[in-house]
Amino acid sequence: MKCPYCGHLENKVIDSRLNKESTITRRRRSCLDCNQRFTTYERLEVMMPVLVKKDGRREAWDRHKMASGLEKACEKRPVSCDDIDAFVDEIERKLQDIGSKEVSSQVIGEWVMEALPDLDEVAYVRFASVYRQFKDVNQFVDELKTLLDARDGKEA
Repeated sequence: MKCPYCGHLENKVIDSRLNKESTITRRRRSCLDCNQRFTTYERLEVMMPVLVKKDGRREAWDRHKMASGLEKACEKRPVSCDDIDAFVDEIERKLQDIGSKEVSSQVIGEWVMEALPDLDEVAYVRFASVYRQFKDVNQFVDELKTLLDARDGKEA
């Protein structure tokens, strides 16, 4: 592992810890040249399916792109980075479980639309306005009615 401070390639691991789900290893390291400390994160790399976009293009799965979109939807909302990471983890688990080499981006969008109201309803509406490409306020209102009806159905 290259030291981010001096570029030296030799270092020692001071401490290693797993996250709660045991999916990421956090390692504290110390450079053997400059003695600076830094942290690395290791995640098991799994072969993810290729996404087939609406226009037929194929694109590699990008966890950071999904997280970035969710961060925008959750901006100024009481949703932590850990909540967003857990949400993306769940989407990735679904992708792995289907076992397909390709999956439509629309399928993933629908998974997000199904689960996002449980994370944050305002984030859901924000995401839906972009995902569903609302053309006018009426479409926005219709989506809100659908959300409220679904919430009322859960409470009953």
